[in-house]
Amino acid sequence: MKRIQHYGPPTAEDLARLKIELGFTSPQMADLAGLGKGSQWRKYTGRTEDRVMGMHMHFYMAALLTLSEDELSRVVATMRAQGADVELGPLPAGPPALAEAQATAKLHST
Repeated sequence: MKRIQHYGPPTAEDLARLKIELGFTSPQMADLAGLGKGSQWRKYTGRTEDRVMGMHMHFYMAALLTLSEDELSRVVATMRAQGADVELGPLPAGPPALAEAQATAKLHST
């Protein structure tokens, strides 16, 4: 079994660039990161205050963007087996480029 031994968080600029690359709004990024609303996301991009993205939130966001539906379903099944009540839903709707990137990622993961 592996674990993350070291984590250096992305900068506010890195997160702002990701938002642009995905073509997401602040509320969509907040949804992707598991935050309540867009104003919470802006705290991580330095627009309202400086907040560092923790490893757990970053891992969650990266997993949603990277894992195939089957892989994510396996993670959710493990969470349920450990007693969690989890329901999967769609990622926030982004531009067509995001759908193409996700389809490409799924092709490379199989």
